[in-house]
Amino acid sequence: MKKLASSLLVAAALGLASVSASAVEVSGVKLEDSVKVAGKDLVLNGAGIRVKVFFKVYALGLYLSDKKTKAADVLNAPGPKRFKIVMMRDLTGEEVGSSFMAALDKNLDASEKTKLAGELRKFNDTFKTISGMKPGDVIVGDWVPGTGSVLTLNGKPLAEPMPEPLFYNAMLRIWVGTKPADDDLKEALLGG
Repeated sequence: MKKLASSLLVAAALGLASVSASAVEVSGVKLEDSVKVAGKDLVLNGAGIRVKVFFKVYALGLYLSDKKTKAADVLNAPGPKRFKIVMMRDLTGEEVGSSFMAALDKNLDASEKTKLAGELRKFNDTFKTISGMKPGDVIVGDWVPGTGSVLTLNGKPLAEPMPEPLFYNAMLRIWVGTKPADDDLKEALLGG
C-alpha cells in the first residue's frame, strides 16, 4: 500500500511538473509554450509585458514554427503565426485600438499605409466596437495561410479575416518593428 501511495505521489509530482513545464509565466500571466494554428505546431518564440509609464498593460506571447531572434526573420517566417495578448488592466477598446494604431503609424511607410488603408480602417473600427477590456481578457491574432489575419477576443471573432499578408506583419511590427511600442517587450519577444 505504501508503495502504491508513493508511486501515486511520484506520478502526481511528475504530472504537476509537466503542467508547469508546458506554460511560461510572465508577471503572473501564464502563456502556453506551444500552440496549434491551422494544424501546425507553433512554439513560443518569446513573451513579455507591455509597460506604459509604469503600468503593466498586457502580457504578450509570440508563436512561430521555430524560434527567431531577429525581427526580419519573424516577419519573413513562412506558415502560420500567432500573437496572444492577455490584458492586465482595464481599458476601453478605443484606448487599445488607438495605442495599436499609433504604433502602426510609426512602423509603416506611406506606401504601406496606402496599400493597407482598408485593413487599417477595419482594424481601428473593430476596437471601437469593444466597450471595455478587463484583466484576463485575451486577444489572439493568427496568421492562417489561405485565410488571412484572424482576430479573436476571448475566443469570439473580432472581424472577418483579412487576407493581406502585409497586414499581419504590420500588426507584428507594433511589437517587433523598428519603432516598437516597447523596446523591452521587443527584446523579450525575440528571445532576449
